[in-house]
Formats: sequence, structure tokens, C-alpha cells
Amino acid sequence: MAGLIAANLAGLWLNLDERVRMGRMMRSEFAAQRIAEITSLLNDVAPNDRKRLVRVLDAPPIRLSTSEPWQAPGKVAGDDAAAFAAKLSEKLGDATPLQVLSIRSVPRGERRHRPPTPDGARLAEPPPRSGTEARAGPRGAPLTRVLAQTRLADGTVLTFRYFLPGPNPEAPLRLLGWLALIAASVTLLSAWAVRRLTRPLAVFSDAATGLAKNLDQPPLPETGPHEVAQAARAFNAMQTELKRYLDTRAEMLAGISHDLRLPITRVRLRLEALPDGAHKAGIDKDLAEMDALIDDTLAFLRAGNSGEPAARVNLNALIDGVLEDAEALGATVERHGQASAPVTARPLALRRCLANLVDNARRYGGPAIDVSVTEEGGTLDILVEDRGPGLPDADRERVFEPYVRLEASRARHTGGSGLGLAIARAIARGHGGDIRLEARPGGGLCARLTLPTAS
Repeated sequence: MAGLIAANLAGLWLNLDERVRMGRMMRSEFAAQRIAEITSLLNDVAPNDRKRLVRVLDAPPIRLSTSEPWQAPGKVAGDDAAAFAAKLSEKLGDATPLQVLSIRSVPRGERRHRPPTPDGARLAEPPPRSGTEARAGPRGAPLTRVLAQTRLADGTVLTFRYFLPGPNPEAPLRLLGWLALIAASVTLLSAWAVRRLTRPLAVFSDAATGLAKNLDQPPLPETGPHEVAQAARAFNAMQTELKRYLDTRAEMLAGISHDLRLPITRVRLRLEALPDGAHKAGIDKDLAEMDALIDDTLAFLRAGNSGEPAARVNLNALIDGVLEDAEALGATVERHGQASAPVTARPLALRRCLANLVDNARRYGGPAIDVSVTEEGGTLDILVEDRGPGLPDADRERVFEPYVRLEASRARHTGGSGLGLAIARAIARGHGGDIRLEARPGGGLCARLTLPTAS
């Protein structure tokens, strides 16, 4: 738009400037033609009839006199006078003596004077006839006076005072309207063309945004200009390869889960044959930790793509179920707020996400937990707050990395694999949301789970 506006303003300036220059040239051309015609006419008329003809021709915008002497050449009158003299000489021919004494702007109402005579006297010029200035140009426009002399064949000197109208001070509304129409047309056509060219980008953006949530979304139509069709074809190929990769990874994870659990099961069966004691209890505990570590690792790897279908979930009932489990483990929970409507989610995955956050608050923040539900715009926030020691700002993102366990608040005897928060965030992002850790007013930590309310 800025480029279009600048181009139209430049075009307007060039048109107006050309209009002024063309008008000046045409006025000068007409004045030279008129003076040449009068000179030729009077040159062919007998001296007795010349006076009567001069009185007839002495009419606006020309003041014509035969009583003034030929002026002696003085200083150069200027480039405009020289150019006008050349134009007048071209029309009269070289045989007719002529001189242009001055060309200058004359404000309206100014009393004009004749140029000085050779002896230094200055003869007053009578004011122009009534209506001279009014007819010479538009009201308010300055006049340009051309003072020229020509000599007839019998030696008579004709003195011309030709009042040229100045440029029209009124705005050229027709030209401005035409340029405004062109500018509006070009603007509308450019907006349509830009919109047509950028629409595929919006389609690509929507498809890329939806790709993270649904790999089974319909492929992009491979139509349009060659570049757009080629980009759509590449995007569809990428989507197919990603889906194939994730399917292959799911099969691999299933195989790893089966292969790792078989040896653990065999060890457990053999452990049953051993007599009870501290040694047997230690081995059984290690096997349980290995089994839990495998479960957590597999859950993290498939957290965002568990294969579980999405459904409309009563979020209030889901939260109540998670909190009942936490209270059974000794937590004291205060519930605030309600979700106004069901949300579209994968129920088991979302339950695990909430359970991880609540269990994390119970383990490292003490039994007192606050759970709040708030809605604003198109998002829903679930806040899980504890009253523990909290976390420094530098560690609030680091704890989401896999297998990160901070010694200050997560000792080995508390259990856990260091994947709880990583799994919870992966599930939240798989639903189009996210999890952030914030400082709780009054001390403690606040885990904020954000979910979109629209499907």
C-alpha cells in the first residue's frame, strides 16, 4: 500500500507539472501567433486605415499602441524574453524587426508603466480597460505581461502589451478524480491478487498446526500454480512419512516392552523359589523399580501419540477421580472452580497427566494441595498448588527434561523415575495445551495446566 500511494503521488505530481508546463507553452505560442498576425495585418493596411484598425485590435488581452518610440536596446530582458523573441521571429520572419523588452508577472491591480525612453523619461501607461484582467485569466490568478515591439515596413512602431493569464489556481478536479479512480482500481486489484497468492499460505499454516494434533487429517489438495501444488505435494509426503515413522515406533515400543518384561517375569518366577528374607525383598524391590521405569519410559515415548481416541470428557468428574486417589494416599485437597462444559480429550492420557501433577505436589510439597479450575476466552487452566519449598526460576524448565531429578527436593528414597513431569507436559502438548511451573504466592509451587476448550 505504501508503494502504491507513493507511485500515485509521484504520478500526480508529474501530471500536474506537465499540465502547468503545457499550459505555459500553449499560452506563449498563442501570444506569439497573435502578435505576428496583427503585425502582418497592419503591415498590409494603408496608413489611413491603420488607426481605425488599431483601435479595433486594441482589446483585451492586448494593449496596442503606435505612438511609442522604438526603445533602445538595454540589458538582456531574460531567458524567457529571448525564447519568446525567437518564437515570434520564427512566425514573423527575419525581415521584420522586433524586440521583446520584458516578460514579468504582474499582480492584479498594480499600476503599470511604460519602459523608459532613450532620453530617460518614463511615460505613464493608462490603466487597462475595464474587464481586461478579468478576461485575461481566472479570478485570483496572477497575470504575465509581455512587452514587445515590432517595426512595420513604413517604419511605424507597434508596441504590444500582451497580458497572459497565469496558471489556473483551481484544482484540476477531473484529473484528480481520474487518478483517484486509477489508484482505487489498482489498490483493489492488488489486494485481490495478494489475497489470492497468500491464501495457500494460510492453508499451509492451518495444516501444519493441525499436524501436531492429528496425523490422520486429510491431505492438502495438490492444485493451483505449479509452486503451490509442488509445496502441497511435499507437505503431503512429509505427513505420510511422519505417520509411517510413528507407526513403526509404536511397533518397536511394543516389541521392547514385551522383550524387557519377559526376563523380569522369569526372574520373579525364580525368585518365588527362594526363601523369604531381606535378600529376596531387595531383589523384588529392584524388579518393581525396573518394571515401573519401563512403564514410565514407554509412557513418555508414546505420551503425545498413544493411539487412544479422543472423546468428550467430563473434566469435573475426571478431576474428582484423581483427587479421590490422592486423598486415599494421605493428601488434603481443596477444590476451587468448575469446568463449564466438557472438553475433547483422550481420557486416560489426560487422567495420567493430572495424576502426575497432583502426585508430584503431594510427594514434594506436602499433603496440603489446592486445585483450581478457571476459564478465560478459549482456554481452560487447571492449577495444582502445593506448600512445599518450591523451585528456583532456573530449574522450573529443567525439571521437564527426561530423567532430571533435583537432589534438593527429589531424593532417591522418594521414588520416581524423573519422567513424571516430562510425561505430563508431553500429554498436555498432545492436546494442544501446555504446562508451566510458577511460584505460589505465600510459598510453594504452582503447576498450571492449560487446555483449549474447543476441539
